[in-house]
Amino acid sequence: MEAKETVTANKTKLGKAEALELAGLVSKIVAARGKTVTTIYMKKDKPDEEELLKHLLGPTGNLRAPTIRKGKTLYVGFNEEAYGGMV
Repeated sequence: MEAKETVTANKTKLGKAEALELAGLVSKIVAARGKTVTTIYMKKDKPDEEELLKHLLGPTGNLRAPTIRKGKTLYVGFNEEAYGGMV
């Protein structure tokens, strides 16, 4: 896999607006927090803004890292099993 763009999270802060913009570009979000992985289907589940932000933002109010967009899927946070299908 090759990255088209890499953004360093501690230098570039992506907040609420940027997180919602990214979410609007995909059809599926896979959000990991520790061992918990939540899959959100944007058209089927139709999450509201508050629900999306709960999965996308960390305690600082910035987009959680790592965040990877591959095609129409957005991966947020790290869980090795969730990332297993990417390679």
